[in-house]
Formats: sequence, C-alpha cells, structure tokens
Amino acid sequence: MLTVHVHVQVKPDRVEAFKAASVANARASRDEPGVARFDVFQQQDDPTRFLLVEIYRTAEAPAAHKQTAHYQAWAEAVADMMAAPRFSVKFDAVDAEA
Repeated sequence: MLTVHVHVQVKPDRVEAFKAASVANARASRDEPGVARFDVFQQQDDPTRFLLVEIYRTAEAPAAHKQTAHYQAWAEAVADMMAAPRFSVKFDAVDAEA
C-alpha cells in the first residue's frame, strides 16, 4: 500500500469550484482497480487549504491514475485555482494489514 497526501492551497474565490471538481475526481478515482481509497479534506481553520488522501494498492497505481480521463480533466480544471503550487508527501504502510 502506498499513501499519498496532496496538499493544496486554493484561491479564496475558487474554493467551491475546487471542491466540486475534486469530489468528482475522488468519486471516479475510487472505481480504479489500483485505488483503495481516495478522500478530499478541507482544513477547518483555513478553508482555502485542502488535503487529498490517496491510498493505492501498488506502487504503479499512481501513474495509472494520472493517465485517466477524470484525473486529466481535474488537473486542467483546477490549474488556475491554485494559490500556490500543490505538493505531495508519500507514505509506505508499516503494517501490511493496514
């Protein structure tokens, strides 16, 4: 299992559009065979900050995810919504049953 945390800061006037696009992408991503979980979180004390939590079954699954039409549509739709470049942090499961 590979977990990816994607940190995003959105322009204040684009928060609702970002949420809509990201929820649509997350729902479609959950249908991918390599995706175990895909969630969108909004920070409580700063609604312009989001965390995408992506859990993949294999190390190859993130690359396959980025080839999907829904990911490409999301990336294009949200490109101008970012207040700062997004960044990700990758984690490996320590407990194989996790």
